[in-house]
Amino acid sequence: MDVQLSPDKEARLQDVASRTGRDAAQLVAEAVDRMLEYDARFVEAVEEGRAAARRGELLEHDEVVSRIEGMFQS
Repeated sequence: MDVQLSPDKEARLQDVASRTGRDAAQLVAEAVDRMLEYDARFVEAVEEGRAAARRGELLEHDEVVSRIEGMFQS
């Protein structure tokens, strides 16, 4: 597979690779792995939420706000 990057992105990637002593292709492969893992977790979380909603397990707005605020206070 070939991936086309803008000259700026390619230069930035090469900079990270040289600063970390790693190969640019390895960095790209690791970034794709992280993106795919994130996407899989996101889809799973959405499906869990949809299943909870079908079961009637819904939260009130205030509870959602409270939970989100709690996530950022730690």
